[in-house]
Amino acid sequence: MSTLTLTSTIKLPSGYRLPLLGLGVYKNDECKPACLAALKHGYKHIDSARMYRNEAQVGEALRESGVPREDVFITSKVDSGEHGYEKTLAAVDESLQRFKFDYIDLMLLHSPLSGKERRLEAWKALIEARNQGKLRSIGVSNFGVKHLEEIKDAGLETPEVNQLELHPFCQQKDIVQYCAKHGIIVEAYTPLIRGGWNDTIVDIGKKYNKDPAQVLVRWSLQRGFVPLPKSAHPARVVSNAHVYDFEITAEDMAAIDALDRGKDGAVTWNPIDAP
Repeated sequence: MSTLTLTSTIKLPSGYRLPLLGLGVYKNDECKPACLAALKHGYKHIDSARMYRNEAQVGEALRESGVPREDVFITSKVDSGEHGYEKTLAAVDESLQRFKFDYIDLMLLHSPLSGKERRLEAWKALIEARNQGKLRSIGVSNFGVKHLEEIKDAGLETPEVNQLELHPFCQQKDIVQYCAKHGIIVEAYTPLIRGGWNDTIVDIGKKYNKDPAQVLVRWSLQRGFVPLPKSAHPARVVSNAHVYDFEITAEDMAAIDALDRGKDGAVTWNPIDAP
């Protein structure tokens, strides 16, 4: 395995590079302290969304941090209520205003809940906004195989990223397999299972002198995913990134892999089966 570091990246089909570890800011109404702690520690990737209502704070934190804009990869997402060609184009423009950015590194469709017609129109809008230079890369979130196949069948370009609820209890194997086959990078939200750890994860952590959160982030990285651990606490933001001084053995990886419960293991909305 190549040596992973906090600055490790993967190349997107767009040619831009996606940092392999990101800070999630879901349900963090005061996310500036977490963002500032992350940027100070060396994170280069922050994952926001229009639905989180904190794009402006993320933009402020980046400017206050002193880290150059071009050195940080910022993601946002267009909620299903804003899907549709014109609506989605307007949402992109509003996000740019909220962030006070000239471009957004990655914009995702937040879920497939808008229905086939509107999500396809929304995808066309993201392609257009990318072509206009407002977005550098585009993708989806919570899309099942059916939703990805719809895009393909419509003759539209393949999403660069699919962000999913993804952790040892909910490994989304069919979607992950489809994404691997079609060159779609998989990002993992809720990688820490909201603290719902079991003895296997805790015991493996003790073996490496690591806490369960660090084991889960490392597992995700070793599986080839892009984990987005979320914390509102600056100290936890930093400790969640202390995952580069150990490697989980193949035996322990297999023990964690064996924890999969499929959809029953989900701890969030996980709308991958939306009609």
